[in-house]
This record gives sequence, C-alpha cells and structure tokens, in this order.
Amino acid sequence: MNLKQIATVLLGVSSLLQASAVLAASVDVSAHDIGGQVIGDKGPEAGVWVIAETKDLPTKYAKIVVTDDQGRFVIPDLPDASYKVWVRGYGLQDTAQQDARPGKLLDFKAGPSPSAAAAAQLYPAMYWYSLLEIPGPQEFPGTGDKGNKIMETMKSQAQWVDTVKNMCQSCHSIGSRGIREIPKQFMEGADSHTAWALRTQAGQAMEYMAIVLGSMGPEKVYDLFSKWTDKIAAGELPFDKPERPKGIERNVVYTMWDWASPTHYQHDAISTDKRNPTVNANGLIYGSPEESTDLIPTLDPVKNVASTIKEPYLDPKTPSSEDAPRGPSAYWGDEAIWDGHTSIHNVMMDGAGKLWFTARLRPPENPDYCKQGSSLPSAKVSPQATSLRQLSRFDPATGKWDLINTCFTSHHLYFAHDANETLWMSAGGPGLGGGIVGWLNTKQFRETGDGVAAQGWTPLVIDTNGNGKRDEFVGAKDPVDPTKDKRIMASFYGIMPSPVDDSIWGQAMDRGFSRVDQPGYIVRVMPGPDPTNTALVEAYQPPEGTFGPRGIDIGLDGVVWTVLSSGHLASFDRTLCKGPLNGPTTADGKQCPEGWKLYRLPGPQFRGLDPKGSANHAYYVWVDRYNVLGLGANVPIACTNGAESLMALVKGEFVNLRMPYPQGFFTKNVDGRIDDPSAGWKGRGIWTTSGTRANFHSEGGIEAYPKVFKVQMRPDPLAH
Repeated sequence: MNLKQIATVLLGVSSLLQASAVLAASVDVSAHDIGGQVIGDKGPEAGVWVIAETKDLPTKYAKIVVTDDQGRFVIPDLPDASYKVWVRGYGLQDTAQQDARPGKLLDFKAGPSPSAAAAAQLYPAMYWYSLLEIPGPQEFPGTGDKGNKIMETMKSQAQWVDTVKNMCQSCHSIGSRGIREIPKQFMEGADSHTAWALRTQAGQAMEYMAIVLGSMGPEKVYDLFSKWTDKIAAGELPFDKPERPKGIERNVVYTMWDWASPTHYQHDAISTDKRNPTVNANGLIYGSPEESTDLIPTLDPVKNVASTIKEPYLDPKTPSSEDAPRGPSAYWGDEAIWDGHTSIHNVMMDGAGKLWFTARLRPPENPDYCKQGSSLPSAKVSPQATSLRQLSRFDPATGKWDLINTCFTSHHLYFAHDANETLWMSAGGPGLGGGIVGWLNTKQFRETGDGVAAQGWTPLVIDTNGNGKRDEFVGAKDPVDPTKDKRIMASFYGIMPSPVDDSIWGQAMDRGFSRVDQPGYIVRVMPGPDPTNTALVEAYQPPEGTFGPRGIDIGLDGVVWTVLSSGHLASFDRTLCKGPLNGPTTADGKQCPEGWKLYRLPGPQFRGLDPKGSANHAYYVWVDRYNVLGLGANVPIACTNGAESLMALVKGEFVNLRMPYPQGFFTKNVDGRIDDPSAGWKGRGIWTTSGTRANFHSEGGIEAYPKVFKVQMRPDPLAH
C-alpha cells in the first residue's frame, strides 16, 4: 500500500469516527437511560443487541435493546445502579464490557467473529439440532431389538419427530451448547454411544428419560444422537444462518431478573388474570417449580426483590423428587438438587388476585368418594382410583392456603367465562387422566368451602350416532356402533375455555384415538346443562402432512390456535366448517379440513424431511387478546424454545423476538399484564420465565439462575 492509499484509509477511519461521535451525541437520553452507537468494521451495526446488567439491586437485573439502522440504541428506564454494558450480534464477537450508570452515552467498536465456527455459537438451538439425522419413512413401523432398533409401537416418521420434539425438546433445549457437546465426564473411557447412554441416566429425570427412550428404542436413539454430537465435535456447522432482528423486531425491550435458585427450575409464571389483564397491576410475579422444589418463587418487579412461598401438602407420605432414581450428573455429581413433593406444574390468577396451582397434595391413591360406589355424581359415571396431581389456592392478602383434593389428575388450568367461574383442568400427556376432563365450580367453592361437592369430571364422548345428545356409548377400543355414541381416551395437555361460547377446547398428544392415525388432535367439549352426563366432544386432526399439537389458546374472535411439532403454528376456525361434524362416518377427526390454516415456523428443516415443515419447535402458544404487547389484538405468540424466542404472528408474518442473553432462552408460557393503561408501552408488557429443566445447560452453567423476562414493544428503537 502506497502513502496515498494509506492516507485515504486513515481519512476514512477518521471520518467514520467523527460520524460516530456525532451520531452518538445525537442520541437523546434522560437521567434514567443509557444510549449510544455500535460501529463495526464496515460502519454502523444495525440489528444487534445491547445488554446492560447489574448486581447492585436486590436480585440480578438486566435490560436488552436492539440497535436501529444507524447502529444507535437507547436502553430506557434503568434503576439507579452501576451497569456492565456490552454488545452481542450475529456475525460479531461480543464487545468488551463498559461500565456505565444511567444518563451516560457509550460508543462501541464491534469486531467480526473470528471464524464461522465462532459465529455459529450464537445461533439458536434449532440451527444445531436440525443436523440430527431423522430415520427415513421406510424405517417405520419399527422392527424392534431384532431389527432396526426402533420400537414396533413407533408407527411413523411423524411419530418419531413428534416424540423428539414434544417429549425431549419440551424439557430442555436439545441444540443448546450444554447438549450438543458431551460433558467430558461421560466420555472418559467410553465412546460417544456409551456416553449418550450415561448422560440420559444422569440426574433425577432418569425415570422419565427411560420412559421416553423406551418408546423410541434406546439403542437407536443413542446411535443417532452420538452421530450428531460426533459430527459437531468434528467441526460440522449448521447449514443455515439466522437473520438479525429487522423492522419492528428492533423496537423490543427485554427486562430480566434472577429468581428461584440455580438448582430449582421453573415451569410457568403468572402475573394477572387472563380474562382481565389489569388485575394485580404492578404486583408480584409468581412461578411454578414443578418437580424441583415446593418453594414457589416470587418477584417484585418494582422493588426488584425475589423471594419464595412454600406450598403445603395434605399427606406427609407425599412422594418427593429427592427420592427419584438418579445417575451421576456431570454438573452436580451425586447431589439430589430437586426436593419437591408438590410437583406444581401450572399457576393461574383469578379476578381477585388469588393464585391457583395444579399441585400434588398426596400419594396417588384416591379417597373413597372418587371410587366405585361413591354417591358423587361424577364417580357414578366414571369412578377414579388414582390421581397424580390435585389443586391448591393461595390468597396473597392473608397467606391462607386451600388444598382441594381432586379425584382427577390436574396439569394446566384456566377459568371459563361463565357465572360459576368454572376452573377447567387438563390431565397431562399421553396415558394420563383416564380419558376424562375435570373442573371445579369456584363460585360454589368460595361459598361453601367444600372442594368435594364443587368438583366434577366427565368422560369424553363423541356423538357418533349424530342425534345431538349424549346417549349410551361404546368404549374407546370398541368399534363404532351407529346407534350409540363413542368414548375416546384423550388426555388433554393444553386446555382453554372459549371466550365466545360455553365450549372448552383441549389439545391431546395421544395416539390412542382409534379414528386418528397421526400424533395428536384438538378436541371441542360442549358441557351441556349437566356436564357429567351431557358433555359431548368433537375431535379435529391437523391437515395431512402436519402433526403434533402442543398447547392451545383462543382469541376473542373464537379462533383456536395451537403449535404443531411438524414445525407450524396453526389456527382452527370452526365457523368455517362446511360438512356435518358428527355421525358414524364423519366424526372421525378428519372432518372440517377447511377450518385449518398453517403458518410455517421460521428456521431450518431436518435434512430429508418435508421443507413445508420446520425443525423449529414451540412448547405452547398464547394469544394476546387485549393487545398487551402492542402488536395487535388476538395476536398469537408461539413459545419457540427451538428458536430461543417468542414468535408473534402479525398479519400472517412472524415477528421473531429472540432473547440473546443468556443463550439457551427456553420458555413454556407467556402472560400479559397492563399495569397502567394510560402509560402507553411503558405501562404494559408480557411476562415469561426460564422453563428448561436444565438451566445449567444454558449460558452461565451451574451458576445461572432461572430468570423472569418482561417483553415490551416501544414505537421505535430509540424511544424512551
């Protein structure tokens, strides 16, 4: 390079730095904001994340924003503290951290990732697990231990993919660094096949892992997953790349707080009543710790204080996760990090601000009032010998608990819009719940305190004789009798009362509905005047080529939404149905294909699978009925733990709200609250929590706490 060329380069760098200073100075910040600009080798870095984190508050706190098209940013409304601030973005290496307090302007010089391999470490998990080999369709049904090592009960490739996503990926992020790299403890003196056998026996989820592996064929799973991690260890990289946030995706503001403990994971969180998002304004956020502990975490987002409440139970013989069989963990050794008795899966808030939990209160054996010979109306129709999880209520104002001993297993729960404020409960995954759906008349319970009389349940019966009422029915395994109705043994995972009529919608992952030949379907329940004896159901199978519903929600327009393990967000509008929906030949689950609409989740697909689907996976879906986030009313938001993001469908297009820090964002629910209707975007936001069972697989390792996340959308990337 000659002197003239050098002078030109230096002049260009000088001009770039001067432009940077001018632009940063033009960013308007208040005494509560931190702002500035990010410049890279080629100029302003648009669509990258700026993170400010502090340990000065009662619990660790961070806020994240995205740069605009000129690389500028404003991190708004920061509590007074000293922050570490840095930049993260696709194609970049993390910048050095700068110290700052609110009111300061910062400039960042960002450098490119040193290699393609380094850049890929920031990609969401699905980009890595899409490298996993999926057995070809010709390998199904499986031929067992003496054949291809796939279980004979594994009937199709769709069932295999559904199991990998809905049974494996739903508990922890398969493509996260903590899983795509085998811990060295398992590799010492072993090959990767053996290492996978060891790691799937580690920790207190060993028994559940064994059940899932047993349904697939353990040796086949070890073979495929060891080949997957072997090729990643050898340097294979994802074949696709994510895009930086664009358009309105750059308007997002993420706020996060630590809560609970590094050993105790959180399944869900709640901030308000879904029917009225102004309930509990500025109040505590509550979690549900499932198997990990009986300590319910709370967060005060105003004072930035995290605490806990202990859930009681009825019987001292209630089993504990501490006693579950376990193998040595690469992270915790022989320590039993979970000690929960109550298995709190889901939490809801009612209109008075009281908390309702699906919680285990006792051993599985049911009391006599649930069983054959009981005078309880529901027990006469469908006696129940056992239930795995029951119901509790907590009043934050008084600290009082009510423990409600249900005969049916509870899992998710939601309030109906009827005069009795009926609380409907799902039972859980395949094989759970005995083919019934249960409820509690909360008005009756409030008035009498009698949890036995206020509860009820019903078998799920399809109107196969087509006369519009429930009659004598044949069993689930019996052939259709055109003169009778037919029971199905669906076990609802998701459940949602409709806001437009009296129907209750459930999502079943079962494969036991004899008239549906693929994984999962959705079910409409019409309770009737006496649900125990009058409830009828309709079942609907997703369109051909799609499968695996997971989670369910309904907009104020009555449209039902679910996420599919085939890699889709799907809607179902029953008002579009043209043909008969019951009767001996039409109530087969395949009626009303015209009611469905499909939206492919963004991201790569597994090699060799239908490109109309996606390797992306969502655990659940939440509909923003009241425009809490600011993207519109009735906008569905998929909890895409494969993409480490929330994906909102706005006018047929996805808005991808990826959480970049800590890596491994994995959520199972969303909840939206309006704290101040007159404060614009600042007075509202949606809430979620770290939902993975293995938070230590995420960035931060064993020192990482589960987090509460608040997501808000401002009018532009510099609004404060």
